[in-house]
Amino acid sequence: QVQLVESGGGLVQPGGSLRLSCKANGRRLDYLDWYDIGWFRRAPGKEREGVSCVSRSGDSTSYADSVKGRFTISRDKDKNVVYLQMNNLEPEDTAVYYCATDAVCLGSSANWYAGEFGTWGQGTQVTVSS
Repeated sequence: QVQLVESGGGLVQPGGSLRLSCKANGRRLDYLDWYDIGWFRRAPGKEREGVSCVSRSGDSTSYADSVKGRFTISRDKDKNVVYLQMNNLEPEDTAVYYCATDAVCLGSSANWYAGEFGTWGQGTQVTVSS
């Protein structure tokens, strides 16, 4: 059974940076390579929303309007990891961040989702506060 594990969250001041990582545990360490991968987040009292997606090849990326120009998604197939580099963080970025396989990232990021083959991680907390 494959599980996704997110890491890299923490407490950071406004304007700071964090890099989140998403890996697969279990038998299939290359599990991420087979899918488009998405990062999602859920802030306290809010619905889950899409943040960023990367295609299986890594050639295509998508970003929510709120993070464009600040966040960068990438994947390292040699290490079987998907990253989310987050710069110039704002208090509004405070949330639990999740990665998911089989991400469908079309239209508004509020409507992005993980498809029928989607696997989710447990999430990593990001807190932006002075």
